[in-house]
Amino acid sequence: PAAAIRDFCERIGVSKAYSVVDFGLLEACVRDNLNVNALRAMAVLRPLKVVIDNYPEGKTEIIEAPLHPDKPELGTSKVTFSREIYVEQDDFMAEPVKKYFRLFPGNEVRLKSAYYITCNSYETDDEGNVTCLHCTYDPESRGGETPDGRKVRGTIHWVSADSAANVEVRLYDRLFNVENPSDDSKELCEYLNPNSLEVLKDSVVDRSFLSGLKIG
Repeated sequence: PAAAIRDFCERIGVSKAYSVVDFGLLEACVRDNLNVNALRAMAVLRPLKVVIDNYPEGKTEIIEAPLHPDKPELGTSKVTFSREIYVEQDDFMAEPVKKYFRLFPGNEVRLKSAYYITCNSYETDDEGNVTCLHCTYDPESRGGETPDGRKVRGTIHWVSADSAANVEVRLYDRLFNVENPSDDSKELCEYLNPNSLEVLKDSVVDRSFLSGLKIG
């Protein structure tokens, strides 16, 4: 956003001396601007299927998710919830490390704007890769709260398999693999980061995202 670039220019100021500004400062200015102004929507970049075993087969319902966590006046987006959903692969660990609060066998998490779910078991392929989680949900926890007031420490985003649309996502990293590629006499192309672009072809979003968010 133009406002982020103006903010960046104001922060670095003007100097007659040669200087280099860390690219991370520009990224921080962009993040600060988007955090205030950008509408939210859920997408799963590396999908892992979740089956909610005690959710009725064939049932779907509409969940309203806020478009901005700090600006309720902007309304909500309407997304579908069903028995099968997708979560991020990184949101599950069969053997969790310390202070890991997302999905693992026996742990309960909050699905953003939806329900609490507990992971009970998981499936793997012949190579040991996790392919599917089996969970149960608490029907009294819709909206992210429960009558007994219990708390969970993990909240994860999701997309319903019933209304998922495949999209291609491009993740951009630093263009150069050194902090300052003009430091010595090497050619600029020698400093190019070969992993500066990662293309994910199997990411998913709710179909409503493709036709424009439905404001409620």
